[in-house]
Amino acid sequence: MAIALAFGLVLTALVGALGQVSGAHLNGAVTLGLAVTGKFPWSYVPAYLGFQLLGALAGAGASWVSFGNDARNAAHLGATTPSKGVGDARVFIVEALITFLLVFVIIAVATDDRVPAAVAAPAIGFALVAAVLIGGGVTGGAVNPDRALGPAIMSTTFSSLWVYVGATIVGGVAAAVLHKYVVASAVAPTVSAGPDQGDDQSGRSAGDRSLRTGKDT
Repeated sequence: MAIALAFGLVLTALVGALGQVSGAHLNGAVTLGLAVTGKFPWSYVPAYLGFQLLGALAGAGASWVSFGNDARNAAHLGATTPSKGVGDARVFIVEALITFLLVFVIIAVATDDRVPAAVAAPAIGFALVAAVLIGGGVTGGAVNPDRALGPAIMSTTFSSLWVYVGATIVGGVAAAVLHKYVVASAVAPTVSAGPDQGDDQSGRSAGDRSLRTGKDT
């Protein structure tokens, strides 16, 4: 629980601090999902992916410096590996699903103008907490190809690494595609005016209530 909360709080803070500067992707699965669906320019993708990996390597290196050789030799700098008895197929399914959850929430709250801006950072942080809690006991909860690559490279722990990288990318792209072609174009059902309602409710969406004030819009 503590690890999942720490991840979520840090992500919430970084999204709030950097979202207006770079979009605060912090995750190659997010970058690729947005690019595949035309919401992010492909010309920026190599730079984003490169610096995301550098950030992951730097984070793993910081853990090594902070906690010493035991952190690398015993804990592998937090590298994600399958739990005992868990095969690569299950790792792939779980990582794809929890990455789908995270990336779907990110794209839904960060790219849809109908969502108040203040909702984005907390929603994304909670989504990461949920994803790590769901998958952590099975896969370690990478939810991010760079999160898998950084500690693995720095600690030379390459067990099932390709599964983590592939599954997170597949889950992220699937979430982006679903949002673009299904959710982004969807609208809430409208409430038709009844004989006793007058015109006040005519054509009003069932979801037309401000998230900021709680009042009908």
